[in-house]
Amino acid sequence: QVQLVESGGGLVQPGGSLRLSCAASGSILSFYAMGWYRQAPGKERELVASITSSSTYADFVKGRFTISRDNAKNTVYLQMNSLNAEDTAVYYCNFKTHRWDSGYWGQGTQVTVSA
Repeated sequence: QVQLVESGGGLVQPGGSLRLSCAASGSILSFYAMGWYRQAPGKERELVASITSSSTYADFVKGRFTISRDNAKNTVYLQMNSLNAEDTAVYYCNFKTHRWDSGYWGQGTQVTVSA
């Protein structure tokens, strides 16, 4: 019923930047929380950043990444600066209608940081 479409991933050199976008369509017009997760090969999916009325960040991205949202467009963004090889992963967006909801997931977008 709700579809999340991600874009903005790609290949970038160390120290470079990317901006990810995730837009929702469907019958639900508003969301309590939006977030970004990532998963590298052989590792568990981990929270990168989330936003409700305020933003939270994982320690490994604090000061480098910025999450923002546009409620009118049901879209969340992740501005990623000073990227390094450890940031290489598939990035997934997640939207929740309530705090306790498991949420909806995007299809994932590949981010590769390599020289």
